[in-house]
Amino acid sequence: MLEKIEGIVIKTQDYGESHKIITVFSKRLGKFTALAKGAKKPKSRMAAVTQPFIYAQFFVYVNKGLSTIQQGEIIDSFRPIREDIVKTAYAAYIMELTDKLLDSQAPDAYLFDQLFRTITWIAENELAEVPMMMYELKLFKKGGFAPTVNACSNCGSKELPYSFSIAEGGFLCKRCVHLDEYAIPLSDSLSKMLYIFLNLGLERVGNITIKPDSLKLLRHVLDTYYDQYGGYYLKSRKFLKQLDLLR
Repeated sequence: MLEKIEGIVIKTQDYGESHKIITVFSKRLGKFTALAKGAKKPKSRMAAVTQPFIYAQFFVYVNKGLSTIQQGEIIDSFRPIREDIVKTAYAAYIMELTDKLLDSQAPDAYLFDQLFRTITWIAENELAEVPMMMYELKLFKKGGFAPTVNACSNCGSKELPYSFSIAEGGFLCKRCVHLDEYAIPLSDSLSKMLYIFLNLGLERVGNITIKPDSLKLLRHVLDTYYDQYGGYYLKSRKFLKQLDLLR
């Protein structure tokens, strides 16, 4: 059955001499994979609409396995992302993480909305670290390994201050911090920020200004936490780290 589906292209693969296999994240169907015949041909009408980061309306023959795209129409190309190597790197990272952590054809309208808001932010703003971390934590939650950031992960205390323990999976209060000698002390504001990042949508937060040292600390926490619990190697994250060395 031919269905009309709006979605964001999160992954593309060449298939044969002239075709592509693309992975799309849609609000209605969730993540699905589809064959786009002739999409590698420069003059094909499918060439533009099957590029990474494209938000488009697709006409799809949906199957449980590999679906087939009949045609598509671009809604938003997010052109500023394509014209900036840093924006491209950020977008590639969240798309790869989305692809790794989401099951196929399992709709999640809220997460789709957060992805769309995040890439829109990346396209329209210079600094994207905070929206990216907000979306990452929501993906961690979707993947079933979000850290405990609303209370002490050991005793449940809601009393600040906290330290962040990779080994214990989240916050440790001052009475439990002895459980992990490597726990990372957090200021009260950073502890509250991690809670906000995980539980509030980007549309409810607006602009958040974080000092560079604090931003670096949060980045270290999320990267180390993902390395412990995420389970998937991410090529795009390596590229982001290389860019940080060059900037």
